[in-house]
Amino acid sequence: MKKKKFNFTFSADNGLVDRRCFLKSGFGVGAGMMVAGANASEGKYRDDWMRKPGSGMGESGPSIHESHIKRSNVASQPGTLGSGASRTPLQFLDGIITPSRLHFERHHSGIPDINPQSHRLFIHGLVDRSLSFSMNDLQRYQHVSRIQFLECSGNSGAMIAPNAPQRDVSQIHGLVSCSEWGGIPLNILLDEAGIKPEGKWIVASGADAAVMSRSVPLEKIMDDAIIATHQNGEPIRPSNGYPMRLFLPGWEGNACVKWLKTIKVTSGPSMTKDETSKYSDLRDDGIAELFTFPMGVKSIITSPSPGLDLLERGIYQISGIAWSGSGKIKQVELSADGGKTWAKAELDSHVLSKSLTRFRSAWKWNGTQSSLMSRAIDDQGNIQPNREHWLKGRAINTFYHYNAIQSWSVNSKGKINNVYL
Repeated sequence: MKKKKFNFTFSADNGLVDRRCFLKSGFGVGAGMMVAGANASEGKYRDDWMRKPGSGMGESGPSIHESHIKRSNVASQPGTLGSGASRTPLQFLDGIITPSRLHFERHHSGIPDINPQSHRLFIHGLVDRSLSFSMNDLQRYQHVSRIQFLECSGNSGAMIAPNAPQRDVSQIHGLVSCSEWGGIPLNILLDEAGIKPEGKWIVASGADAAVMSRSVPLEKIMDDAIIATHQNGEPIRPSNGYPMRLFLPGWEGNACVKWLKTIKVTSGPSMTKDETSKYSDLRDDGIAELFTFPMGVKSIITSPSPGLDLLERGIYQISGIAWSGSGKIKQVELSADGGKTWAKAELDSHVLSKSLTRFRSAWKWNGTQSSLMSRAIDDQGNIQPNREHWLKGRAINTFYHYNAIQSWSVNSKGKINNVYL
């Protein structure tokens, strides 16, 4: 069988193929793959699993052959049982939706076991009337659903280390996930309570043992905040706030209070322990910036990446995710030569506001030393910074809201490592 030939058009140095070539039908398919497919279709062999009926139906669960796809770095802080985090295995996923079982976790005092029949949401403070809602009450209100990301403000914080940490995508960047969130617009409930003229902020508190609390400007609450009760079509799982959580599209995950119990309307921020001792950005002049809620424009290449090394020379798909707390991703640029030249990646068709966006490109690796980078631009004109620019003006060891460009180094044997460029 004759090998199929392709005419490559390169859009940047070191093998990045023009994205329009990548869209052509059959691009990258080699003769060996086609021969194998032909033999299978002719029925010339039958694997063991084709020789007897399969197992019966079960309640749920992934294939046993994919058991390695699970949350990583599951660790509690010393002396605690549930204060810590676990990370999404981004390098093994495709598309933009994170399965609920793989959504990252961040807890301050474990996961409470809440009985939804007795849990209630209270709205009080600077309102005309205090209100209390059961779960059944909330189901009677208008619901909306949105596909949007959630990111911990400490995500990627390991990248402030003086030497590039040798970890995989999940271990460095796995505190971001994307789900279809369903729930009730919070402005509907606050309109019913009636906000007094002096009401400008709210403080939301959770029902966990830490009573995690955050102040949020009323402007954001009335814009697009929801009381989320569902995630990816099912009730929110306990690790993500069952039976309800506050969800603030595009804003840091800590402000999206889980196991939501109370919303108090206030005249200003409440300066809780969770927004003063933590979740503030310290500058090198000694000033701490508070309430830096929005997550910046960001992207990472998830494949190839550490642990997903290249086995031979040839064509590979570069794939990754991009997101911005300010709106939609407008463009993602790729470099295979350490930022000397850049080319546009192809964005998947569903580009949504404040959501993960999947980008892809073809890359012809010729076996030489390469450096892969991605740079995202959103529809507000924000451009993902390089690491040097991000660090400028920040105090040593300040790690919140890290969104600098990630670089992966590929050596001549195809091994991939994290590097600073």
